[in-house]
Order: sequence, then C-alpha cells, then structure tokens
Amino acid sequence: MIRLHHCHQTRSMRSLWLLHELGVEFEVTEHPFDKSLRSPDYLALNPAGRVPALELDGQVIWETGAITQVLCERFPTPGLGRPLGHSERADWLIWVHFAETLSQHGAALTQQHIALYDDAMRSPIVMRLEAKRVEKCYAAVDGRLAGRAYLLDSGFSAADISVGQAIYMTRHFARIEPFETLAAWYGRITARPAFQASLPPKGARLLYSHDFYEPWDG
Repeated sequence: MIRLHHCHQTRSMRSLWLLHELGVEFEVTEHPFDKSLRSPDYLALNPAGRVPALELDGQVIWETGAITQVLCERFPTPGLGRPLGHSERADWLIWVHFAETLSQHGAALTQQHIALYDDAMRSPIVMRLEAKRVEKCYAAVDGRLAGRAYLLDSGFSAADISVGQAIYMTRHFARIEPFETLAAWYGRITARPAFQASLPPKGARLLYSHDFYEPWDG
C-alpha cells in the first residue's frame, strides 16, 4: 500500500508528480496547509509537522529527497532514477537535492509575501535578496541545460521532477522568462501528463492566490 500525505502547492507535489510518472497505484490523503499538521496523529507520521509523508508498506518516509530515492529504487522500470554504479548517479543526486536549495529560497519568499499577515513584519530587503538568490539558482539550471533536453544526458529523470517542481513554486516570485533554455525545458516537463495530474484541482484551496508576487516596497 502506498499513501501520500499531501497539501496543494507544497513540496509534497514533488512526490505526487513522481508517483504519477511511476505509474503505480497509490492513495492520496489531502491536508489543509494549517496547524492540523501539528496534530499528534500527523506528527506520528512526520515529526516535523510538514508534508509530505509517504506510507509505503507499513513504513513511513518523509523528506522529498529521501522519498524520491526510495521510490526510484523500489520502482526502477520507468528509469527515473540512476542506480548505484551508473555513470550519472552523482549528477542525478546533485540535481535531486538541488531542488531543496531552490525550495529554501521559495519558502522564505512564501513566508514574506503570504504567511506574514502584518505588513510591519515583512522585509523588502529580504524579499529582493531571496528573489536574487532564486535567479542565481535559475542561472545554474539554465547553464546545466545548455545543449541538453533534460538535466541528465541520458534523458528525463526524477531530477527534472524535483527541480521542476521547485521552480513551479519559485516562479511565483522570480520570473523564468529571462532564462530561455530553462523556460523551454520547464515548458516541456510541465506539459507531461503526470505533472498536469499533480496540479491542484479546480476549486481547491490554493497557497498562491496570484500567479506572480511583485516585490513589496513597504
């Protein structure tokens, strides 16, 4: 049995997209993005009180990088992982985990623009600094994609899923259009049916109510 605990427009979307790409049977338990994630029942699944948590045959796995590695090893047939000994194993691991670098900056920007309700708590300096850090990450991805269709020479993998989902979130605060190679890649991977299946359904309560959040000037 596979069950994913998920909130729309959060890092758990990364695991949801991967599960759809793997083509395996799974269940989704949706949670609101609120203090209910701190309930004793949920903390028994993920002691950090965050999503995702993945129930896999009686074991609970959390942290998206760990979930990605476990699922790709458990279900190797689609070729989304790069196993130990593969020539691209190190590059695969780098980009799978680089997604968290992007997500860290995205989380800081989400806090500044959305989670802080009192304007006195917001910082225009932090907003601009974190957006610039996201753009530096975009430049790294853009450079990696030069001459490549995907992050790895051997083709689409869970590395594209991990980084692509992080960019799905950070593009609310830093535009991808100036990075032409990245933007073209992002268009390709988000056209995939598995990505489309991982998007919030119509009428769902969304974390991001705007497509883009301009820097706040106070």
